[in-house]
Amino acid sequence: MRSLCVQRSFLLRTLFKDIANTRPLTTSIILRASDGYHRTKSSRGEESDSEKWLRLMSDTESGFSSTFEDEDGNIISPRGQLSKAIPLKSKKPVATTDRNTAFVDWKRVLFMGGNGGDGCISFLHTIHTEFAGPDGGDGGNGGHVILKANTNIKSLAGVRSAYRAENGEHGQGKDIIGRSGEHIFIEVPLGTLVRRFDGTILADLDVDGSMYIAARGGAGGKGNHFFLSNKSRHPRIAEVGGKGEEHRYILEMKCVAHVGLVGFPNVGKSTLLRAVSRARPRVACYPFTTLNPYVGVVQFDDYVQLAVADLPGLIPGAHENRGLGIDFLKHVERCVCLMYVIDLSLSESWSQLEDLMHELECFKPGLSRKPHAIIGNKYDHPNAPENLEKLKKFLIEQAPEGTIPLPVIPVSAKFGGNIKEFIDHMRGLYDLYHEEKVENNESFEW
Repeated sequence: MRSLCVQRSFLLRTLFKDIANTRPLTTSIILRASDGYHRTKSSRGEESDSEKWLRLMSDTESGFSSTFEDEDGNIISPRGQLSKAIPLKSKKPVATTDRNTAFVDWKRVLFMGGNGGDGCISFLHTIHTEFAGPDGGDGGNGGHVILKANTNIKSLAGVRSAYRAENGEHGQGKDIIGRSGEHIFIEVPLGTLVRRFDGTILADLDVDGSMYIAARGGAGGKGNHFFLSNKSRHPRIAEVGGKGEEHRYILEMKCVAHVGLVGFPNVGKSTLLRAVSRARPRVACYPFTTLNPYVGVVQFDDYVQLAVADLPGLIPGAHENRGLGIDFLKHVERCVCLMYVIDLSLSESWSQLEDLMHELECFKPGLSRKPHAIIGNKYDHPNAPENLEKLKKFLIEQAPEGTIPLPVIPVSAKFGGNIKEFIDHMRGLYDLYHEEKVENNESFEW
């Protein structure tokens, strides 16, 4: 049985090499440069469709424009220039165990402030003064529950479903004031939104160190010493400590990652994320293996880190809340750019692209036209080259006049074929369309 598996794996690798030699797929030769980084060049010396598209988009005098638009229908022009950054491959071995580190970008949390301590009713009696007057101390204040933005936190997975701050202590005789409760600080990722259940946004924690009081603690009650006056020399009254606030809020991340992998179930999104990063999403041969987003990081030699999110699979009718429905589409909305992963083993692979863009447009107009690219996975399949040409022909027919059609990047996530071109194109989109951090403007940094 083992010999048959080894023989089948060898035949698949041989088949993929034969197919790669019969088409203009840019295979990469890794060269060791003097500075210690891996540099690549095309083995055929030809410019791939992806490289040509990036070159024309970065050239302002070429006369070509992209089909990317914002929510208002305005064309998004490139904002930056292409860099020659090289992706780095980690030398640390990948863990073989499943750590169950799913990405959480939405959570419903109950916040409860601490109750204030009660004031004390007490009268001082000393050896020489039997009626020395009231000496009841005040109660301590209850603690607050405070949300604090931290750039080192990347997910809401560490946030519990309920928090309760410490209560204040009661006041005591001899004017002893009760101790106030400790505040609870909850660290959340940068760009976390605090919402009510009706959708009202209460806070946007988009600055490192910014804080929001989710639930205030109750004030401590006054002791009877506070009520001493000329009219009332022996007050027998004290205040009860105030109750802490109790709120249920929704915490959600405004942006999940730079790049989101969008596609139908079982098109190889999780395998592709494993090929480009150290993330270990679950991989299986049945649909809906991924139920929560997984995020991997691609590092470059210029210290830029690109966050790539493996999003749950989409099915037709998702905008009507079928399958994972609205929860899935919210993940798509929070990515800077999208990568449509298409299965090239299907004869009508272009229909997947139509369905994906239709579902995104039905959920939110303009969502499918944000910066994106098309990835043709499973190129090791025997029918993949023929299906790739059909997909390219469909894109040429659908491209508006005056624009160049989007390139299709064929990859084999299982065997690692053409992964370098995919990473280069992903970095190219980041360089051209990522908004730099300026005053009074939002940006996303990992």
